[in-house]
Amino acid sequence: MKIVILDAHCANPGDLSWEPLKQFGELIVYPRTVASDVAKRIDDAEIILINKILMTEQVFNDIIENQIDKYGKQLLRYIGILATGYNIVDLEAAKAKDIIVTNIPAYSSDSVAQMTFAHILNITNRVEHYAMQNRNGRWSNNPDFSYSDTPLNEIAGKTIGIVGLGSIGKKVAKIARTFGMDVFAMTSKNSADLPEGIQKTTFEGLLAVSDILTLHCPLTATTQEMINKETLAKMKKGAILINTGRGQLVNENDVAEALASGQLSGYGADVMCQEPPAISNTLLSQPNAFITPHIAWATIEARTRLVDIAIRNVEAFIAGTPQNVVS
Repeated sequence: MKIVILDAHCANPGDLSWEPLKQFGELIVYPRTVASDVAKRIDDAEIILINKILMTEQVFNDIIENQIDKYGKQLLRYIGILATGYNIVDLEAAKAKDIIVTNIPAYSSDSVAQMTFAHILNITNRVEHYAMQNRNGRWSNNPDFSYSDTPLNEIAGKTIGIVGLGSIGKKVAKIARTFGMDVFAMTSKNSADLPEGIQKTTFEGLLAVSDILTLHCPLTATTQEMINKETLAKMKKGAILINTGRGQLVNENDVAEALASGQLSGYGADVMCQEPPAISNTLLSQPNAFITPHIAWATIEARTRLVDIAIRNVEAFIAGTPQNVVS
C-alpha cells in the first residue's frame, strides 16, 4: 500500500513525525505540491493526505484515468484531509469514485479561541503598538513614568456577539464570561440547551448589541459576505470585529472602509479571502486592521492532535471502520 502526503509542510514543518504511517505501507511526503503535479504524484497511491490541495471532479478524473491506464484498476480509495474544513474536496465526485474522505474535527478549538482573544486584547490594549514604540526608545525618553497615546479599554462589562456556537464558539463564550462580558450568540441550538450565561439572538440582534462581534460559523452560501456595507452600518459605531473563521465571511473592501470611517475601531483576522493575500489588499494598509497569517490552528499542541488523529483515521480506514467520514 502506498500513502502520499501532498502538502505536509504547514501541518508539520518538521517538528512532528509521520513515522507511524510507515507501519501501513510505503510513505512519500511532499512539503508542497502544485496543481499540475497532483495526478503525477498520486500515481499509484491508495491513500492520500492533503491540507489545501483542491480535489475537483476534473482532478479526480485525471487521477483515476492515470491509475487505470497503468494498472487496469482504480487504486485511490481514501483521502484524509489534514484540517476540519472539507470544502477543498468535491464530495460528490469522491462518492462517485467510491473514495472515502475524512477530516479532523475539533483539534484546534482551544487554539482558535485563544487567538480570538489575542486579537481582542491586542486591539483593546494595543500591546504590539507599545512594544514597538518602546523598542525605539519612546518610554526611555518619556518625561513621565507612564504614557499612552491610544484609547485603552476594559472588556469587562462589554457585550460580545458570537456568530456560531460550535466547539470554538462555546470556548470563546466561556472565556468571555470569565472576563466578565455579556455574551450573546446566533446559533441554531435551542435557548434551553445553551450553556449558562449565553443569550440567544438573531444576527440582526447581534449587530445591534455587540461591542465585539466574532465570527465562528461555517462558510456557506448564506454566510458568505455576511459582513458587508449594510450589516456594518447596523453595528455600534466603534465596535470591534474579529474573524478567525473564514475570510469570505466578510467583504474585505467594506471592512476596510468601515475602519477608515471609524464605524469599526478595529478588525482582527486570522483568515483572508485570498491566502496569501495580494500585497494590494486594502486591509493590509489599514492601521486598525490586525492580520495574522492563518495560524490560529497552528500551535504545537493543536498540530500534534492533528497528526495523531490523521494517523488514527488512516488506521481506522485500513481496519474497515473508517472514522470522521465526510463523504
